[in-house]
Amino acid sequence: MAQGAILVLVLVLGLLFTSLRVLREYERGVVFLLGRFWKVKGPGLVLVIPIVQTMERVDLRTVVMDVPSQDVISRDNVSVKVNAVVYFRVIDPQRAVIQVEDYYTAVSQLAQTTLRSVLGQHELDDMLSAREKLNADIQQLLDVQTDAWGVKVSNVEIKHVDLDESMIRAIARQAEAERERRAKIIHAEGELQAAAKLVAAARELGEAPQSLQLRYLQTLTEISAEKTSTIIFPVPIDTLAGLFGKVVEAPHARRDA
Repeated sequence: MAQGAILVLVLVLGLLFTSLRVLREYERGVVFLLGRFWKVKGPGLVLVIPIVQTMERVDLRTVVMDVPSQDVISRDNVSVKVNAVVYFRVIDPQRAVIQVEDYYTAVSQLAQTTLRSVLGQHELDDMLSAREKLNADIQQLLDVQTDAWGVKVSNVEIKHVDLDESMIRAIARQAEAERERRAKIIHAEGELQAAAKLVAAARELGEAPQSLQLRYLQTLTEISAEKTSTIIFPVPIDTLAGLFGKVVEAPHARRDA
């Protein structure tokens, strides 16, 4: 009798020991009773009756999933390789276990197809310069489709856009041509502004001839400060014409006298 009681006690203790589960703070247990969903338990110590009940552990932490490089053909027919990172977590353990066989694999495959689909609708320039918008579009599409699985996609980041050497050289030539175009436009705008200022200055000097004489004196002062042996100083044609007129009139005046 004593040995039988000890045997029964050992069996009960063993059964009780195998029935206990410890769930961490970031874990939840989806418990099934005779194959039917019963409840979500955890965290802490959980009792699962063997044979009658089963439990699936679900991790609620954010998962960082690397999306492998995908061959994408952009809208302007450029072939590139693009990879990305997806951040997601389970918000409903019941649906994550019941609605999908393996939510991690499902999110991975869905992220790959969505990445190719979204990027294929944009040109190469958008992939290189508008990544934030593309990230938001991909994240929104993934989040809508994974909501039925109890999964929340919080962020998507495009990591690399790999181009072949010929495309890299073409982009470099395009960037150089764009820089030259901007330099020519800036130079032309500067010439236009300078010409407008010169026209305005000439108009001001024409309205006040005395200011022109002051400008001549200022120029002479600046030239005299330089160490040079030859000075070329412009003289208005009107002044020379008046001077020549007086020189020509002088001999005639002497003959008349």
